[in-house]
Amino acid sequence: MFSSSLLLFSALLSIAACARTHASPSVTIGRATIIGRALPTFQQEFFAGIPYAETPLGPRRLSPPVLKTRLDVDTFNASDYGFSCLQVDAPTEQVSEDCLTLNVLRPAGLPASAYPLPVMFWTYGGGYVSGNSSYFNASFIVAQSVARGTPILYVSFNYRLGPLGFPVGTEAAKHGALNLGLKDQLAALRWVHENIGFFGGDNSKVTLFGESAGSSLTSLLFLNPALQPLARAAIFESGSSATLGIYPPTRNELDWTHFASFIPICSSLPPAHIFDCVRNNATSNDILAATAAAQATSVNLFQWTPVLDGDLIKDLPSNYFARGEFAKIPFIAGTNLDEGTPFVPPSVNSAEALQGLLLGSVLRQDGNISNASSPELQNGVESLLQLYPDDPTLGSPYNTGNDTFGLSSTFKRTAALGRLLFSRNNYVSTSYLQWAIFGSSPCVDNSRKLRLLPVFLPMVTFLTSRNPNCLDFMVVCLPHFVEVSYVYGAPLDPSGASVNLSRTIIDYWVSFATSLTPNDGLGSSRPQWMPYSPTNKSILQFNNANLTMIPDDFRSEQTEFINANTGLWRH
Repeated sequence: MFSSSLLLFSALLSIAACARTHASPSVTIGRATIIGRALPTFQQEFFAGIPYAETPLGPRRLSPPVLKTRLDVDTFNASDYGFSCLQVDAPTEQVSEDCLTLNVLRPAGLPASAYPLPVMFWTYGGGYVSGNSSYFNASFIVAQSVARGTPILYVSFNYRLGPLGFPVGTEAAKHGALNLGLKDQLAALRWVHENIGFFGGDNSKVTLFGESAGSSLTSLLFLNPALQPLARAAIFESGSSATLGIYPPTRNELDWTHFASFIPICSSLPPAHIFDCVRNNATSNDILAATAAAQATSVNLFQWTPVLDGDLIKDLPSNYFARGEFAKIPFIAGTNLDEGTPFVPPSVNSAEALQGLLLGSVLRQDGNISNASSPELQNGVESLLQLYPDDPTLGSPYNTGNDTFGLSSTFKRTAALGRLLFSRNNYVSTSYLQWAIFGSSPCVDNSRKLRLLPVFLPMVTFLTSRNPNCLDFMVVCLPHFVEVSYVYGAPLDPSGASVNLSRTIIDYWVSFATSLTPNDGLGSSRPQWMPYSPTNKSILQFNNANLTMIPDDFRSEQTEFINANTGLWRH
């Protein structure tokens, strides 16, 4: 989730940066010749920083993307990544509003008979406020796909973040400016559908994959049947359409007002004029400074998130599933064992504090209930807490017995709700219990149509004995984001067992992208991954010591309670 974690891939980026003496690859689209970069170390060709939409400046700022499938130049230099979209956690010289670009990585030297290649389309995470496609180098994925005889083409892209990507409030809704980052993703997919054939890709064989916010965005598109012409499969890592509750755009009105208060030219205007001022008068530096100031002073961890917009997101995800309204494509979905543990503040040390966190997750910022009567919400929270007793042996980080790491036992109790709670200060955001939910009750059991789809559920339960992403007092932890380094072939733990597990995960992913099953029998020797279904509720455990199918019975009572109250939690 955090940009510091993404630096794991800097070594890969250095490896992939090769000598420019090799012949530069090129692709012609319309009048433009796009000149990329050869990567002889991996026998690959790279095309970067290609615009997929018009620059979102001037009247296009805070507006839906305008698809750009052709370039109005004769030659375009695509040898390096484009700018990151505006964000606080990146050097200012590396960010720009002119950021709606994508990248294509393909194998070199394949026989003509190998084309067109299946496509893997990556969406990064970062809590909707940070992230960049350049942090992720897919050379190991592409190289392994070639070695196993099922070559793929990889695409990544940038989308708008923070108040420019996910503006909220009444004025944003009036101007049709909601969920712009999600619409950027859809525009990038449409560009791929239109143009990936020029690079040797097959636009009928696109598999979407992403992590955290990137996975959530992808699964929100999954709720729209219009996705089906653009993708045939998806892989969701640590994020679903209900990772955060889905609310009306006015719920976080105060966040927009708070942000705008740090833009001097706009701060004194009446509320009805602030949106136009930010769009037309604020500079990029104004917006970046205001974003940083608002982020530093807000009690809301997730200020800028997808909301109900009457367009791409018209209803709660659970209601879409109940009606059978979603893209009918197979998918893999899963998360890590200690997904939420690092987000829980050690200061939570009483049942009252925990109850306050839960109540805060479904309250408006002005203190009014947004989706339930006060007694209903109070009863729901009390029932949920009864299902998560104050017993350290049941808490997270899991498999650590009675050890409370010198903290109150309430910490581990709260951390067990970590997939429900991402907290900072006194704000908590409600999250889905991914593993049991995404392929279970609201999907597989209650939707007759989804039962016919191949659904594969993994669980990362052990990668390394100590993970630096966890808090210092956690000696065993598999937190948010940890699986990404394995998916990209660069595990944090360089031991042979972890390297082998990384290769196995890549084989499952590539097999799924190329054949719609993780079990194509090519590459590493690995267990058969059985599809999840009402009659086979099993998931694959990614564990160095025991890679195997296990029953999906973890916290089943708690999961059933949450599923039965999806409206209460805005799922």
